[in-house]
Amino acid sequence: MEKIRRCFNTEGTCRPECHYMVNIDDRLKYIRQFFVDRGKYFAVNRGRQYGKTTMLQLLASELKEEYIVIFMDFQ
Repeated sequence: MEKIRRCFNTEGTCRPECHYMVNIDDRLKYIRQFFVDRGKYFAVNRGRQYGKTTMLQLLASELKEEYIVIFMDFQ
């Protein structure tokens, strides 16, 4: 089986095992500590290709053990 080469992603959600991406572990920890665990609402508002969807999907996968996560897209 051929190993998948990592590359830069310019469309869709990034997958760390396939795409080069900035480590956002600290950002996810901050969101969880200051918003999710405190029961606060938050909004993600950034420009195109900033990583909004990727960040929310990684956050959802991290939270699914403790929370019921519902992922909705309002495009």
